Amino acid sequence: MMNVNEFEKKQIIFIFLNRGEKLSFSNDNIIVKDDEGNIKHQSTCYRLFALYLIGHFTMTSGIIQRSHKFGFPIILMTNALRVYDIIGNKMEGNFLLKQKQYTYNGYELAREIIYKKISNQRWTLNQQRNKTDETKKVIAQIDEYKRSIRNHKGDLQGLLGLEGSTARMYFKTHFNNIEWLGRKPRIKSDYVNSTLDIGYTLLFSITESLLKIYGFDTYQGVLHQQFFMRKSLVCDLIEPLRPLIDIEIKKAINLNQCKEEDFTKVNGRYLLDWRKNGEYISFLMKPILERKRDIFLYIQQYYRDFMKGKIEPEYNLFDMEKKNDSN
Repeated sequence: MMNVNEFEKKQIIFIFLNRGEKLSFSNDNIIVKDDEGNIKHQSTCYRLFALYLIGHFTMTSGIIQRSHKFGFPIILMTNALRVYDIIGNKMEGNFLLKQKQYTYNGYELAREIIYKKISNQRWTLNQQRNKTDETKKVIAQIDEYKRSIRNHKGDLQGLLGLEGSTARMYFKTHFNNIEWLGRKPRIKSDYVNSTLDIGYTLLFSITESLLKIYGFDTYQGVLHQQFFMRKSLVCDLIEPLRPLIDIEIKKAINLNQCKEEDFTKVNGRYLLDWRKNGEYISFLMKPILERKRDIFLYIQQYYRDFMKGKIEPEYNLFDMEKKNDSN
């Protein structure tokens, strides 16, 4: 299995492709050629952790073979930055792990994931300079919710209720630099929600790639219930990571990197102009790359803790405040 030092040397590559461009390989290098046969991009397979292909292209079978040989996934995305397929990068045969997944039926891990997510949201709000009385009030309320979650003895629905109440306060308070009606996942009702969806999608696919290193069944969750074609475990483990994206989007709005004019409204949905894809991926990937060591160690430690059958709160889930420099 990959260790953290190997992971730090790996690259996550995004390639934007136009019709007629071709993806192939030569001497274990990924090569992109334009419609006239000129080389547009070249990367060595040895350093690839994940390859994102965005747009229209043709691909040779050798690329898929290299994906399996070197252990990197190929993530296929539309120009609207929607993932429609992932090729390669999965560990087969870790039946002991899957057995533990299928026999786990508690909700203690769900409680710990929600607790850590809310803790990271609380930390995010506390970073605001010149906090208003309203912000201080929300932080105090989140502290009450944290205590309620830690002592919660009821069912999962009660936990989700506390999570939902926190989320409504958190998003309103975090995005206090704009007029905004609040978080509405996936319906893209405004440019902020649409940008959050893009950022969370990037976070989702990287988390999924890390989980597959260890052989997890990504459809078997502990917080999100099993649902047809939903990768519930990935949904679970990105929860504590989400504030990474939230913080960066607020910065981008303040710097005028993220603005309503970059989007087109189609049937009530705000869709990013494809010509802005590179700019948005650049700033949304920034916090992920800055904390990629911590994200790797988070998933690695989750695997180790789960295999050992640890109980919460012994799990070392992702902490916004702490940067881990050890193996």
